[in-house]
Amino acid sequence: MLNDFVELLKNFHLNREFIVLIVSMMPIFELRGAIPLAVLHFKMPVLTAFMISWIGNLLPVLPIIYFLEPIRKVLSNIKCINRFFTWLYARTYKRSKKVMRLGAIGLSLFVAIPLPVTGAWTGSVVAILFDIKPQYAFPAIILGVTIAGIVVSSFVSLF
Repeated sequence: MLNDFVELLKNFHLNREFIVLIVSMMPIFELRGAIPLAVLHFKMPVLTAFMISWIGNLLPVLPIIYFLEPIRKVLSNIKCINRFFTWLYARTYKRSKKVMRLGAIGLSLFVAIPLPVTGAWTGSVVAILFDIKPQYAFPAIILGVTIAGIVVSSFVSLF
């Protein structure tokens, strides 16, 4: 799936740095997919891969934290969209309620785990669900993304 997406982006004649940035912004891949892509596929230095992926992974966070809930409220009158948000929020809540007893620290730990569905996107939704104010959520997510990036970069540098 990632290879197909990267090939699609290459067809637009985007440079490798911009492709890595875009991949790191995607909710499925985030920096967990972008760093290995940059280092193993594009042969970028690990530090460059980390920085581009880190920036890209954090770009969607503030818009999600500030605008997802107002958008959900506006669009909740549309049945299929309301069903999607109900599913998204229930799934996120179920996966994160144990961690969220710790508030912003728990949010950092949740985002830091370099596994699928624990990144900045899900962390942003978690912040909304648990009513963690943006001034606490954003630094917590930054810390979590930084830790995840260090873990993934360390692992990728072994290859």
